[in-house]
Amino acid sequence: MMGKWFKSGTPWIWMTGGAVSVSLIAVIGLFLLIGWRGLSFFWPAPVYEFAIQNEQGEQSSLIGEVYDSEHILKQQLIDGGITGLEDEADSLDRFLLKIGNREFVDLDFIWVLETYIKDRNIADNIVVFEREKDGNFYGYLDSLKEGDKTLNLDKEALFEEFHKRLDRALDLRDKEHDLATGPIGRINNDLDRIRLKQRGLELDGELTDQKIAEFDAQRKALRDEYLGLENELFGYRDQAKRDSLVVKDMSGKLVTMSMADILDFYQPNNMNLLQKVGHWFHQLYKFISDDPREANTEGGVFPAIFGTVFMVMLMAVIVTPFGVIAAIYLHEYAGKNSITKFIRIAVINLSGVPSIVYGVFGLGFFVYIVGGSIDQLFFPEALPSPTFGAPGVMWSALTLAILTLPVVIVSTEEGLTRIPSTLREGSLALGATKSETLWRIVIPMASPAIMTGLILAVARAAGEVAPLMLVGVVKVAPTLPVDGNFPFLHLDRKFMHLGFHIYDVGFQSPNVEAARPLVYATSFLLVTVIIGLNLAAIGIRNSLREKYRALEH
Repeated sequence: MMGKWFKSGTPWIWMTGGAVSVSLIAVIGLFLLIGWRGLSFFWPAPVYEFAIQNEQGEQSSLIGEVYDSEHILKQQLIDGGITGLEDEADSLDRFLLKIGNREFVDLDFIWVLETYIKDRNIADNIVVFEREKDGNFYGYLDSLKEGDKTLNLDKEALFEEFHKRLDRALDLRDKEHDLATGPIGRINNDLDRIRLKQRGLELDGELTDQKIAEFDAQRKALRDEYLGLENELFGYRDQAKRDSLVVKDMSGKLVTMSMADILDFYQPNNMNLLQKVGHWFHQLYKFISDDPREANTEGGVFPAIFGTVFMVMLMAVIVTPFGVIAAIYLHEYAGKNSITKFIRIAVINLSGVPSIVYGVFGLGFFVYIVGGSIDQLFFPEALPSPTFGAPGVMWSALTLAILTLPVVIVSTEEGLTRIPSTLREGSLALGATKSETLWRIVIPMASPAIMTGLILAVARAAGEVAPLMLVGVVKVAPTLPVDGNFPFLHLDRKFMHLGFHIYDVGFQSPNVEAARPLVYATSFLLVTVIIGLNLAAIGIRNSLREKYRALEH
């Protein structure tokens, strides 16, 4: 009976189904774990005030969040040089506190043993200030100053006035940013184009005194406009610095902070549940929409999201036609001989080449050979500064297109194989040419397989990091590949990528503890972006499959 059951193949079906189920549960569990560790970072944690007495008996006060905790053996602490633990238990708890106020302490994280904590209380009315630099500041709002004048306000009016003046400072900062990236950025771009145009005429021997005079007049007009905008920019900056606030820190010292340096604030200990949920969504939105700060350990990841999606879409536009054309040639036109068989083996083997090898190839061929040749032919006036002869988003997309090309070819060819030959023969019998048959019958019916190959290509390309480190990705990109300056689409620019951002924050960050939750949050975001791109492609594939299902029968 058992022998017949094994021969029927039922055990192997159950085994395969069980393995797939376990794998699916593990993947979903990992995704949820990453999401929990990353998204919980944006929840407003309670802030405590600690009374600390160290091993020398010195008293001090700390204000901060309990960031992490661990159970550690007493002997390990003694071996580490900590004294005064002889009467303690064999194992102790210690807490990692996020105390901020980085300009007054060496680090904004500190480990504290439970034996040193003499008292711990919820810090009532504590304010967490999110700043442009030096991390968060924990303190109690004491007073507001307009210039050198201290405003006479009671506690309730103090917070209301602080709200108004912070909104004013943030509005001025936005105007300053828009001015710097808009009109001033346009002027700088125009000045650079004039410089390159003049140098190009000089190299061609066509630069005359009249042309020089015209260029000088254009520069003068742009510089006069620039001076006016610069005065307006400095005006916004000075107005933002007009107000300041006085805050009492954890040592009881009064600290004056300029309103221009503050980005946001909140009182985690005075929030109800609804306010905490609103704060969580607000912080999540800022993470998605803001630029990074403080060596990528603070701020948002919008440039990395934009760079990832832009590069993947550009790669998809490049790889799809080349992959489809190659598959059509191999299946429809190439002879069934040893050369075709060799090409197919080579295509399949290309899938197993390490991705860093593609990066080296992209750097050597695309950047130095193709990009260098483009610079010499079309941008000689910019040399020796490279235009396309340096890593950029276009070379990254081409490198990943070659990396994912075998996937598209194999998937498309499998789709072409599944199309019945009777459809081709029927089309030819009705008088259509072979090219018309391919364009109107074969390719539309193979489009679901083409989309499947594109889905697999996008999934692989979006997560690749190693080749991109050689051909275009950077830690911080000053500008996006798309802006308002001609030619609007700058394929020569370097870009940020979520995968490289994870590597940089996780392994190159000077502040490891601050970076850890951002690694989880960015990883969750990268997986979400990949799932979103795949779902869009799957939706298109399913639509195409339904559209051409009748032809298959």
